[in-house]
Amino acid sequence: MTQANSNNDANNNLMDFPSIQAILTSEDVRSHASEIHGVLTGLVCAGFEFENQGYMAMLNDLFNDGDSFPKAVKIALKQMYSELWTSILDDTYSFNLLLPDDDDSMAERGHALSMWVQGFNLGFGLEQKDTPVVSAEVKEVLTDFSEIANLSDEMDEDEDTEQAYFEISEYVRISALLCFSELATPPNQESNGTKKKIIH
Repeated sequence: MTQANSNNDANNNLMDFPSIQAILTSEDVRSHASEIHGVLTGLVCAGFEFENQGYMAMLNDLFNDGDSFPKAVKIALKQMYSELWTSILDDTYSFNLLLPDDDDSMAERGHALSMWVQGFNLGFGLEQKDTPVVSAEVKEVLTDFSEIANLSDEMDEDEDTEQAYFEISEYVRISALLCFSELATPPNQESNGTKKKIIH
């Protein structure tokens, strides 16, 4: 069982990949849940403020031709955004990428990982476009993510591929946290009582 799955088991009210993808599909929104999560994570890791509600308009533009999402999708995305902040601020590093379960094929999981890093770089770029001041480490992460985004969807269903996928996804997860620690704007502790864990 992966860390992501065990976290979901521990807290069943967390949104997981299948439930969000099902909501998107049922509402005829032709978007990939991993890419949307990647965009939100990229925004947050590049300094997007928790209190800024402009993320929904950005997602409308990127994934729904500028139109407002159906209500069910909007609710799901707001929960995704809230849970992203909660997990990324958590001292126990509970933050995880929103990816398909281990039961899904390697092709599906590899494609989702590619979509996630593609989304991350997009969100990061949108937030950093006016102030592109990043360290060599962050630049290296963005370059690596660009390469990971181009991973082939044709993946073998074997242990070596499984291990490589795990190592790459863990690298992506840790790299996102590195970007967050360097550039993020943690929520105002006084104005937002739900975010008690602020990076000191």
